[in-house]
Amino acid sequence: MSVLEKAFTSPVGRKVAAKAGLAEPPRLRRGRTYPSGPIVLAALGDSTLGADTLTLLGRPYEAPVLDSGDDPVPGYGDRIGALVVDATALTRVDQLEQLRAVLRPAVRGLEGAGRIILLGRPGTGDWEQRSVARALDGIDRTVAKELRKGATSNLVRVAEGAGPEQLASTLDFVLQGRSAFVDGQTWQVEPADEVAPHSQRPLDGRVIVVTGAARGIGAAIARTLARDGATIVAVDIPAAGESLAAVANEVAGTALQLDITAPDAGARIAAHVAARAEGIHGIVHNAGITRDKMLANTDAARWASVLEVNLVSQMRINEVLLDPSVDGGLLSGGRIVGVASTSGLAGNKGQTNYAASKAGVAGLVQAMAPDLAARGITVNAVAPGFIETDMTARIPFVQREVFRRSNSLSQGGRPVDVAETIGYLLDPASQGVTGQVVRVCGQNLVGA
Repeated sequence: MSVLEKAFTSPVGRKVAAKAGLAEPPRLRRGRTYPSGPIVLAALGDSTLGADTLTLLGRPYEAPVLDSGDDPVPGYGDRIGALVVDATALTRVDQLEQLRAVLRPAVRGLEGAGRIILLGRPGTGDWEQRSVARALDGIDRTVAKELRKGATSNLVRVAEGAGPEQLASTLDFVLQGRSAFVDGQTWQVEPADEVAPHSQRPLDGRVIVVTGAARGIGAAIARTLARDGATIVAVDIPAAGESLAAVANEVAGTALQLDITAPDAGARIAAHVAARAEGIHGIVHNAGITRDKMLANTDAARWASVLEVNLVSQMRINEVLLDPSVDGGLLSGGRIVGVASTSGLAGNKGQTNYAASKAGVAGLVQAMAPDLAARGITVNAVAPGFIETDMTARIPFVQREVFRRSNSLSQGGRPVDVAETIGYLLDPASQGVTGQVVRVCGQNLVGA
């Protein structure tokens, strides 16, 4: 239960919230749970991609209710759990009416914490096709802002040549509660060879390195990946040694006390792994710092320290772990996941150094992805928004409440929301997802 939910569930919290005129935030569905109501599939045109993927996942589906324009309040007799719209065949502006006709009844008939999932194509082809592809993005973002009771909408672009095997892990993620705080977002699935079968424990027997693992989001990442079968190497600075050891023991992993800015950090990670396993399936670059000041008051040392920890250290470590001659390095078919931030994508007052470093993470994964494709290595990032942690709990109440409410879900996310998204990107079945930045922000109302 988040800090905000606790505030509303305690007697004192309810009284304070009522006086402040704050509505209770919706309860989100989390974990490997599916909607309780039926899944509805609307296939627009002759595409069978959505149907074939749901069949592959073993998820039954129903036909949609269509808005004819005659019913002032179209809807479903029973609340539906999710609407999957296969719009991959749409290429003309006039065809968008089909999308309106299936969406209108669904937004009125969606259960709490339900899902709307749009499947579209990337912006290729002639001018009109590219316009339609972008129109889907605008529809998704707007629908996400209109949904209530913790329901979300997301758009998955599926490149030509990518089929149900490549799409399955992504569709499963957005249907499940693992995507609770991913809302109003768009990312892409590409063709990929040798996609692993979908699994509920996809990381069994695989070594995952998590930096900044001693507390907060890093500890949640370690716990979530261990749940999915991973063998965790938990990394953090020596000063956090006690907490780091506790997390490593909890997940039956190993602890490595390490300053990631040290010149030999990559070599020490590889040596630690080589003594225990063949190599690394994935590394999660979670460690980061803030040194906030208005730019006019930011000196060179404050600037350099943030860029060194949040960006440069990742580049140095990656270089070592990607060297095929290094024992304990990243294996072919492995995963690299960076942690960016909505501050890097949208900018944030007083965080020029932090925004630079986190935007740099996004740029890094987009640059690395095509270069590593031949080795089957995917490189992605998550961009958290306001997440309830011990650090954010120290923000003054009014400012903290504004941050919580400034998204479509009217609450802060949990560390596990970031962890679940990272788990999806690490999944061997997510081979078709690379070079992507997935925001975990509840559709934060600022930024692109």
